[in-house]
Amino acid sequence: MAAAMFMYVLGFEFEILGLSVLVFTQTHSAFWTALAFSAGFAPQAVGGALFTSLADRLPPRLVIGTGLLVRAVPGLVIGLRPGLPIPVMLALVAAAATTAPVFTAALSGLLPEVLDGDRYVLGRSVFSLIGSATQLAGLGAGGAILAAVPARWLLLAAGGALAANAGLIRLGLRARPARAGGSARRTGSARRTGGAGAAGRRRGLVRDTLAGHAELLTNRAVRGLLLAQWLPAWFAAGAESLIVAYTGSLGRPASAAAPLLAAMPAGMLLGDLLVARLCPPAARRRLAFPLVVTMGVPLLAMSFRPPLPLAALALLACGAGFAYQLGLQQAFLDCLPERRRGQAFGLNTTGLMGGQGLTPAVAGALAGALGAGAGMAVAGAATVAAALALRGHFTGRGTRAAQPGATGPGKRRR
Repeated sequence: MAAAMFMYVLGFEFEILGLSVLVFTQTHSAFWTALAFSAGFAPQAVGGALFTSLADRLPPRLVIGTGLLVRAVPGLVIGLRPGLPIPVMLALVAAAATTAPVFTAALSGLLPEVLDGDRYVLGRSVFSLIGSATQLAGLGAGGAILAAVPARWLLLAAGGALAANAGLIRLGLRARPARAGGSARRTGSARRTGGAGAAGRRRGLVRDTLAGHAELLTNRAVRGLLLAQWLPAWFAAGAESLIVAYTGSLGRPASAAAPLLAAMPAGMLLGDLLVARLCPPAARRRLAFPLVVTMGVPLLAMSFRPPLPLAALALLACGAGFAYQLGLQQAFLDCLPERRRGQAFGLNTTGLMGGQGLTPAVAGALAGALGAGAGMAVAGAATVAAALALRGHFTGRGTRAAQPGATGPGKRRR
């Protein structure tokens, strides 16, 4: 599973970087390049909203392997046919991106079946560490590849990595039954009730997904913990999208933004490593609120337009604050009904990726009116405001009274 996450993130980074460079080379348009960068993010909201119940209705290995193969298609097709019209390239990436929440939902939903208790939280931290480290490695390796060969080869590498990952999943992941909706799970009690349960399981995919979303979002504890995971990440993405513009506002070339672009994922790597390895579970829960505040406060300094070394330190501290999510993982798992667990993780990913695909537009508008540094500071202030508004969920006071029946596997294994 760790190898699957590594190869997935690496392929995703290669695809976005290669596509952005290819589009800019062909169009020299900042608008089309921005669309190319966001094409893999915003469409995930559509797939997450409509299809994530597949993560619970189908066997995990099937969902993960198929999702990886679908994600491999754009890199392979565009790499082989780099002369395709730009709208066709973006449509391919967007269509494949709609399946990403289903893949990540199945992968995240499988983790509690493999790891129990605090091992689950540590496993999530390993996934986060792999994601941050691979993002850094992908930026470095992708830049080195682009310095030697055309962008189409980076796209082919992205598609190849994702396709190879699907093979690893097929060979290395043990087959497990679906958590809900499969014929193997139909019991005699369902037959005795006239097949009502089976009929419910056979209802349309989109209808079942929407019903699951409604069930999850009407649970106050689940809803609050989703917002606690979404909002700070959205605002941080808005600040991150202004890094190149901020570098330019200091009179530096765009290439000088590379250390700033690496600072936030480097901080995420450092924060996850320290909090996961040095803090016991209770301490991680207590640190969630201070850490999320740590995400926002350093960004306030950007309004003073600090030089690049100080700006990099601020972004490093902001990234380290992302470790607050480790303090929420067990609480989030405990609030979930088991039959909707995979969908809940998919909904979380959908909100994270969809919001991160949209907030850069808002941040860009603010930067146009106030300047890049001020726009980043506004994002920091919004992060602190979200932390204060959701303080009960960060500290645990807002999630102690979980609804009856929402007993996730982590709760039963204590």
